[in-house]
Amino acid sequence: MILIDVIHVDTLLIVDVQRELVAGEHAVSGASAFLDRLAAALAAARGGGATVIHLQDDGDRVITHGTSGWQLALSPAPGEPVVAKKHDDGFVDTDLEQLLRASGAHRICLVGIQSEMCVAATARAAISRGFTVVLPRDGHTTYDVPADGTAPAVSAAQVSHVAEWSLGDEVIAPERVADVGFGPLEA
Repeated sequence: MILIDVIHVDTLLIVDVQRELVAGEHAVSGASAFLDRLAAALAAARGGGATVIHLQDDGDRVITHGTSGWQLALSPAPGEPVVAKKHDDGFVDTDLEQLLRASGAHRICLVGIQSEMCVAATARAAISRGFTVVLPRDGHTTYDVPADGTAPAVSAAQVSHVAEWSLGDEVIAPERVADVGFGPLEA
């Protein structure tokens, strides 16, 4: 038996997990299982007393603001902030940093959609602001990249892995979101 140490965090930050991106023609790779993992993480975070913050893409070419597809797939509980964002980086032109600081966040479990775009940009920004970022490998996903000219197709799993790798040693990357423990950190 292999024992896995649980990585403890005080905050769960859910990036752009919106209905249009987990169902139908625009669903990310492995959307159903991905959503189940995030729902379990959300329940664990709430049960452990961790801060939960949702980021919501404010609408683009795939998601139309105000439609049912724009709605969050994991409903916020009362008191959980929803931060609308217009940029990949969830900190740009939002109050995300103020919310994190006010909650006393130190170690953030960052999960969501798209690994190479909004997830990576928000992770980099969190790191640059002094937060520790935990990025579970099965807690973020994206789309397959189709072949284009001489460039071969790239699977969503490979794209996600490269996005995570591009963040370097600055992130903690457990294999599974189930390996993350949620709640206030001991001083």
